[in-house]
Amino acid sequence: MITKENIATLMDDGVVLDESGDKIGKVGQVYLDDNSGEPEWVTVNTGWFGTSESFVPLQQASVQGSEVRVPFSKDKVKDAPRLDADEHISPQQEQELYRYYGVSYGGTRGHGNVDSDHETTAGSPVHDDVIHPYPETDDDDLGRDRSRGTVGHDTSGPETDDAMTRSEEQLHVGTEKVDTGKARLRKHVVTDHVTKTVPVQREEVHVEREPITDANRDQATRGGDLTDEDHEVTLSEERVVVDKETVPVERVRMDKDTVTEQQEVSEDVRKEEIEADVPDSDRRR
Repeated sequence: MITKENIATLMDDGVVLDESGDKIGKVGQVYLDDNSGEPEWVTVNTGWFGTSESFVPLQQASVQGSEVRVPFSKDKVKDAPRLDADEHISPQQEQELYRYYGVSYGGTRGHGNVDSDHETTAGSPVHDDVIHPYPETDDDDLGRDRSRGTVGHDTSGPETDDAMTRSEEQLHVGTEKVDTGKARLRKHVVTDHVTKTVPVQREEVHVEREPITDANRDQATRGGDLTDEDHEVTLSEERVVVDKETVPVERVRMDKDTVTEQQEVSEDVRKEEIEADVPDSDRRR
């Protein structure tokens, strides 16, 4: 059971959990019983982005730290009757909530709420008066005079008004940014086989013979008559020399581009439909 000592913690950063321990939403306000001053109701922020507040009874709830665990499902709490969380809870509204949650109703009591500054807004005294939504009249007179009250009467729950509210689910679609992977540049060494043609020169020897003439006779007869001689010529050639040099050739970097594409989202949404069952005579008219 939640006590007054738990209220300050719950109002700061409290959350409401369902019967399975899943989070329903953040604590909005705590309502106190006008007579005993004990916590009776808590509101929880539900709906899209916490825009709605649902009332949950605290009779069978348990608290641990800043967490309130209630014995109801998340959907049960989200579909609870909507009340103005800034107003006083009337006995009729309280009875409607108790009936919805299947909790026994202990009488007509008013409740004040604890706001975000932890100050109690006391509810006004409420007596056990019986409130009749309609004046005493015959069934045939119901629906004939709007000045007497609502046209017709509710058969499925507490009296509300002369109309039925139709609701439907609306699909809200947004986007979120998530990481899909990483790209990196990696450098490694590969070996290519390169072939180049280089011109090289070499010397070759060949024998030239010339006849004896008056011009070369003196040089030809300078040696002995018959002698042994050797004459040597050195030959040379070019050899290919290979040398390698490392030089920069380009710079490589990575950049990102944002690409926009269209994606279709399909989801089932529920809506209420209202049908009118009228007598055949009215239908013909």
